[in-house]
Amino acid sequence: MDKDEKARRKQILSELRQKQQQEFEQSLPIDREILANLFDYLDDQLEESGCDDTNILTATFLKNKKIENIEMVLDWLAENGGYCDCEILANVEEKFEN
Repeated sequence: MDKDEKARRKQILSELRQKQQQEFEQSLPIDREILANLFDYLDDQLEESGCDDTNILTATFLKNKKIENIEMVLDWLAENGGYCDCEILANVEEKFEN
């Protein structure tokens, strides 16, 4: 593989990552800032109490923020690897920060 081919592949990969990130951003079911606050909240709460393999902390946070589409948000989080509070923090936050 020559330098031009490597550069072309690198460019294609970069464009693909950008497209995936853009699609992820467009799929967000709630405001980006609220999602960032959720991750901070989960980080604090899980440090104190650990994960009970549910998304109860996330649901509580969303209720306290008066989010109306809670089920849709929880479904979206699950689709992105967040089936419980610790997975939301580990898997979804990783995608969010890319």
